[in-house]
Amino acid sequence: QVQLVESGGGLVQPGGSLRLSCAASGNIFSMFAMGWYRQAQGKQRELVAVALRDGTTNYAASVEGRFTISRDYAKNMVFLQMNYLTEEDTANYYCASGDYYSNRPPHGLSNWGKGTLVIVSS
Repeated sequence: QVQLVESGGGLVQPGGSLRLSCAASGNIFSMFAMGWYRQAQGKQRELVAVALRDGTTNYAASVEGRFTISRDYAKNMVFLQMNYLTEEDTANYYCASGDYYSNRPPHGLSNWGKGTLVIVSS
């Protein structure tokens, strides 16, 4: 199994910034893809961003230009820098990984962390 542990969530004001971190351990194998999902209360989950070992990054249209995903391959970590946050970004954010990736759902990210809560409010 792969264990994913998120950190960095919390309360931030609109317009502020937050950086989420995720550390992976266990039977990692290739871990070709690492990314972030989010799910707001009463809404379906959304793939926010993904970073692949070949250098490709993909973002949801709602966050592109505001969020940046990055990976530290030596430490088996992935980060999500979140800038210019709005109340619509409020959600539980989940780290996810997989040995392959597809642009079409379910994307192939089968390993999930327990999540970290981000609340954007004044």
